[in-house]
Amino acid sequence: MSMHHLPRQDVVHLADISTRPPIFTLWERHRHRQAHWIVESVAEATGVFFYVFFGVGAVAGFNIGSLSGESINTLQTVGLGFAFGIMLALVTCSATSGGHFNPAVTICLVIFKGFPPLKAVRYIVSQIIGAYLAAMMVYAQYRPTIRAVEAAMVAKGIFETVNYTPSGLAGIFACYAPAGADLGLALLNEFVCDFLIGLVIWACLDPTNFLVPPSAAPFIIGLTYAVCIWGFALNGLSTNTARDLGTRFAAMSIWGTDAAGGKYAAIAALANIPATILGAVFYEVFLLDSSRVITPIHVSHIGAHLAHQEHCQHGKKPVRQDQETGKTHQHGSFSDDGKAEIQTFEKANKSRDPIQTVQRS
Repeated sequence: MSMHHLPRQDVVHLADISTRPPIFTLWERHRHRQAHWIVESVAEATGVFFYVFFGVGAVAGFNIGSLSGESINTLQTVGLGFAFGIMLALVTCSATSGGHFNPAVTICLVIFKGFPPLKAVRYIVSQIIGAYLAAMMVYAQYRPTIRAVEAAMVAKGIFETVNYTPSGLAGIFACYAPAGADLGLALLNEFVCDFLIGLVIWACLDPTNFLVPPSAAPFIIGLTYAVCIWGFALNGLSTNTARDLGTRFAAMSIWGTDAAGGKYAAIAALANIPATILGAVFYEVFLLDSSRVITPIHVSHIGAHLAHQEHCQHGKKPVRQDQETGKTHQHGSFSDDGKAEIQTFEKANKSRDPIQTVQRS
């Protein structure tokens, strides 16, 4: 029987104090046994929907205002739109899926934390779908205004030269290179910003980081995106493959292949992946120290995560072995993921692996 040595306090599950309607209880039982991958995929899609919906919505006001000669939004508003979208995504959906919301993050977790590759594919597809749906929803809400501005641009003879630029109507959704941009510099701009974002994400996942309790991570990560937008969006900035591909597909659904973005599209869609991986490597090599102590709030957070997994598998509190008396209390078997997490906790003072338990579910 597998045992872990993570200090455990008694936990109270929602099921202990609240009774859900029978149909939801039946669905939960089915979900825990056979369909958890569905809710994880929905959570990833929903999280990216939050991020893209509020960010692209802010860009819509900014671009439409610029094209119509009105001051509606500013670049600061756009940065805050994406920042709050990320915060709300993490607060709302991360408890279900782990809160990746970015293919680069998912790939990093496959490389460094043993995240299952097949599950990663599902996550990435879900993330792109979430971005696409969010962009199309923004278009549906702004459609009359977009069509009116488009007609005015055609009448002025500027539609073809302006629409597929960062300040055009298609630029509301897809990322385009600024006029006359050097693609080498655009790549450098994208890579540096994404490297720093990846570094901050890895710092937020570090359970020995006393300055970043789990509840602060959404705000820190969201504000990191915001400051990158405020400082470097004018040079061309995507930061997220799902955000880029999903919204680019949306722009192409509206305006056709003219909205594809040319050579810059590859930079916008792909540069963030190696940059994020490099950020994770940098943190692992230079900034992470497995001799540091896991913070009490992270111990509580990881313990609650494990208790949730055990409850999902058995519908009751598990048995554990008392370290002092050697007596055992009710316990059950574990899935492969659960066994891996338990081994992680046993090695908490020797390895860095506890980070993965925050991401696995």
